[in-house]
Amino acid sequence: MPETPTVAARGPIIRPAPLRQAVYDALTELIINGSLKPGQHLVEAELAERLGVSRQPIREALQRLHTAGWVDLRPAQGAFVHSPTTEECAQLLSVRAVLETHSARGAAQHATPHDVARLRELQETGLTALAAGDARAIVEANAALHAHITHLSRNAVLAELIPQVDRRVRWYYMPIAKPRGTDAWSEHARIIEAIADGDPDRAEELMRRHTRNTTDFYCKQIAAVAGREV
Repeated sequence: MPETPTVAARGPIIRPAPLRQAVYDALTELIINGSLKPGQHLVEAELAERLGVSRQPIREALQRLHTAGWVDLRPAQGAFVHSPTTEECAQLLSVRAVLETHSARGAAQHATPHDVARLRELQETGLTALAAGDARAIVEANAALHAHITHLSRNAVLAELIPQVDRRVRWYYMPIAKPRGTDAWSEHARIIEAIADGDPDRAEELMRRHTRNTTDFYCKQIAAVAGREV
């Protein structure tokens, strides 16, 4: 009977999810959270030992990750974590901006006082992570806040579309979570106030600025890194 482990990104995979999918999900999460860094060489034997599986599912997962754009396969060299380009960043984050601005507008139209209180709780979680300098916690708090704004929009289409880009957004956000953090969470606070005031125009505009600022910050950082590597 085939093994059926579940995802465990920080240690051996445990049961019971399909092995291939579990390995793929585990490696994806390791890339997203920065445990496997852009440009890092991925050695099958090391990954197999890390996840407690054989090399075959690792090899299959790396092929899938290559197809999905998470990993680069280089002839005679092996597999490497993909390094996002400025163009990729701009494309993905521009799509995210469109979706997020609609979410903010809908949230301002539908949020109740209880909903706003929850947004403020998520804001405090983010500020706590920022004060602790915990990049992973900042990224998770950021994702949770934006996800809740989407939920409050009461728009089923947005709720379906945004998770499709969320994983890659979390990956992009990881290296800028701390340097961008103070400004980003200040912008979050203003968005929450616009939602609390029931002002959809202001909430939409503030979210548009927020996503644009994040995009610009990330793309400038990528360009700076590329310049240093030339």
